[in-house]
Amino acid sequence: MKQRDIKRLSLILLFAPFALWILLLIVLPHLGMFYISLREKVAPRTYEFGLENYINFFAEPIYWNTLIRTGSMSLLVTVLALLLGFPIAYYIAKIAGHRSRGALFLMCLIPLWVSDLIRAFGWILLLRETGIISSSLQWAGLVSTPVEFLYNDATVIMGLVYTVILFMIVPLVSTLDGMDDAMVEAGYNLGGNGPTVLRRIIIPYAMPGIVSGCIVVFMLTAGSYLTPILLGGKNSSWFTEQIYDQFITRYNWESGAAFGFLLLAFTSLVVWGGLKLSGQTLNSTVARS
Repeated sequence: MKQRDIKRLSLILLFAPFALWILLLIVLPHLGMFYISLREKVAPRTYEFGLENYINFFAEPIYWNTLIRTGSMSLLVTVLALLLGFPIAYYIAKIAGHRSRGALFLMCLIPLWVSDLIRAFGWILLLRETGIISSSLQWAGLVSTPVEFLYNDATVIMGLVYTVILFMIVPLVSTLDGMDDAMVEAGYNLGGNGPTVLRRIIIPYAMPGIVSGCIVVFMLTAGSYLTPILLGGKNSSWFTEQIYDQFITRYNWESGAAFGFLLLAFTSLVVWGGLKLSGQTLNSTVARS
């Protein structure tokens, strides 16, 4: 066997598990769900193909209003995660010593050691009417009655930022770690101040990491279910709740599949718009982050 054939066979064997994973767990399930979304139930166990499920979505304002609300709140969570995560990432990548980097990364990873459900219940223990914060405020005499911090948009946003901020920090650290410190020093030597160096040097260099982190955080936030439901209660109005309601409560798999693809299309459109506005491409973003 020739050396070229051996390399080709090795490449195929290495790529085969990944290709099977993509095919069996992503491509085929999505094709199946798309097939289901195009079915219209005209009688018991009788279906026809059409776009009725998608038409029903746009005909009912509560559905597309919830989708827009989910998208806008996901964008807000993404912005907050970026504002909080960028200083942390810069400190880890450029300021912290080699020994402390591991400890700082470990602190960021600790929340992921438990499931979303446990993290959400941790927030509930802190923020509910009889929780730690409300009891502490009463003990300190700052309030006279118990205060309910749960079941509002602010709590949902706080819980989501806490959940996804690590996925913003990691690509930022990876990108900023490759920046030469001499670039920052040169900016100061040429008369730039802190904000100018940040705007003209650091942020442009970190843009692939920023875009990569924003894409991951936005997609995870828009597709989140447990955190908005548990922390927002009946007032959460998250689109994944609508999808769950179609699948589980109404047992309407056709509409649920259509809603899922509409969420995918909406988030993909937002990501495409973000790439265009930032002047980045998906290939360059992935390559540098």
